[in-house]
Amino acid sequence: MTPTDRATVDLVVPVKPLTKAKSRLRGAADGGIGSPRAHARLAMALLRDTIDAVRATTAVRRLLVVSSDPVVAAELGVFGIEVAPDGPVAGLNPAYERGAAVLREQDPATAVGALQADLPALRPAELGEAVAAALALFDAGARRAFVADTEGTGTTFLLAAPGVALDPRFGVGSAREHERSGAHPLAGPWPGLRRDVDTAADLGEAAALGLGEHTSAALTPIPGC
Repeated sequence: MTPTDRATVDLVVPVKPLTKAKSRLRGAADGGIGSPRAHARLAMALLRDTIDAVRATTAVRRLLVVSSDPVVAAELGVFGIEVAPDGPVAGLNPAYERGAAVLREQDPATAVGALQADLPALRPAELGEAVAAALALFDAGARRAFVADTEGTGTTFLLAAPGVALDPRFGVGSAREHERSGAHPLAGPWPGLRRDVDTAADLGEAAALGLGEHTSAALTPIPGC
């Protein structure tokens, strides 16, 4: 059995409070009105479709959502999804570090990964292939690997080998920052894994790939609303 065969992969997905998440998408779910309720529903839908894809692949053992939003914790808890609150330091990278620490406390030997929460066109097979590609690099001596977004500037997925710090560097220009920090870029096509959604244009591209059921429903007008 090779190291790749034995590797266990756990993922962290951070989520801002729904009222603050995805601010550039405000109005996308209700024809430009920008209702807080409709916006929160869309933000949750993006998360749910991302989570569904993760849970449908055998490549990931454990998924941990990091969020201090009680609505997120309550809704995901109904489906048995583990949610941990944010730590004392705010921000995306601290949330990833917090989640990685929780996962490594329970299993120091796991390969721990960071996945963005806005991948509504993600397919389980894409994530499985990306994980396999990263593990193959780890067998060859690499310590961290990442998937750049569609534009090639951001990052949607980062994985650290067992015993290696996650060292997330998400933010503007994160693909370059991850590569500078020693993470290896993964070259697979994986359009759904690469298409994160920050703007209405991004959402349109994700729709062309095929949205998950939750995002599709969130974009469907509710009669009487």
